[in-house]
Amino acid sequence: MTGVARIGASASADRAAAADACVPADGTAPAGPRAPLAPRTPRRGLTVAVLAGGRSAEHDVSLSSGAAVREGLSEAGHEVVWVEIERDGAWRCDGRRLSVTPGGGLLGVDVAFPVLHGPFGEDGTVQGVLETLDVAYVGAGVSASAVCLDKVLFKQLMSGARIPQVDFVGVRAELFSRAGEQTLEQIASLGLPVFVKPAHLGSSFGIVKVDAAGALAAALDQAFAHDELVIVEAAAPGIEVECGVLGEQPPLASEPGEIGYPGEWYDFGAKYSPGGMQLRIPAGISAGAREQVMRLAAQAFALTGCEGLARVDFFVDGERVLLNELNTMPGFTPTSVYARLLAASGVPYPRLLDRLCGLALERHERARRNARLT
Repeated sequence: MTGVARIGASASADRAAAADACVPADGTAPAGPRAPLAPRTPRRGLTVAVLAGGRSAEHDVSLSSGAAVREGLSEAGHEVVWVEIERDGAWRCDGRRLSVTPGGGLLGVDVAFPVLHGPFGEDGTVQGVLETLDVAYVGAGVSASAVCLDKVLFKQLMSGARIPQVDFVGVRAELFSRAGEQTLEQIASLGLPVFVKPAHLGSSFGIVKVDAAGALAAALDQAFAHDELVIVEAAAPGIEVECGVLGEQPPLASEPGEIGYPGEWYDFGAKYSPGGMQLRIPAGISAGAREQVMRLAAQAFALTGCEGLARVDFFVDGERVLLNELNTMPGFTPTSVYARLLAASGVPYPRLLDRLCGLALERHERARRNARLT
């Protein structure tokens, strides 16, 4: 059974120290120490286009993530081309608006790193453009991106696989306008409190906690201002735990981390204000719950067809583990949760970025062979 090692050319001691930090998709472990992955030589000298910004409400978060990725790639020995996607959707490089041609690549780069969050970036749209351009890119493909950003569709897929998760109801604006009372009755089965969320946004944008039934309709209207599809989720007991996944074959799950925050729930302020969130690694959970988190994280990654990376979020109450959601392009600064989880599991930030570019190139090479383009 394969374990995980530090990415890139690293010392044997480093690889051995990281070998127990991540587990393969089936969550099993052989007798004795896990064998680390074969060391991989970093691909020095790549030219990488970092795409940041975008049309979603997470534009500024994306710019912060992209700036950190740019620095990390440079530290790993790669040349970076900065492509900023404006709020109106225009792509610009060095202040000039880009014009691209199907099959023509992107600025002559080896790989694109779309550090984009939310709609028009994390939903398969930009991934489809990059596929059309015939350029390798980091992260999930078109279908996996679309499925995972749609919180309702993702949860329906997890339900079909019998993965334990928080109870939920999906609500479309058009249906609520026609059958509001029936919809509210359906939501009432979740109990109180509930969380009302736009289905296609991340970073806790537009989320409202509802403690009284009389406030539910207003919360739905507020969420519909961001998205025509809304998800209402039951409150879950326990603590919030997050797990990073690296898209090797099979997928490898990081050491889980526990999220602490001062308020009632993990809102935008807690995520992005200085000192608003504390990350504890390893999480303060039992060995059995830890194995469940790691196994379910890798399983959800594989079921959705994700590639490259993901952060998978859970609620853990004793031995009970509930899946919450999967993020295909989580926040990506060195202090973001995903990067810290992978660093604690033996994969420091520059090597993580390097390996993600390597995975993107390997996938692109496979796709071209399958399409008989090489």
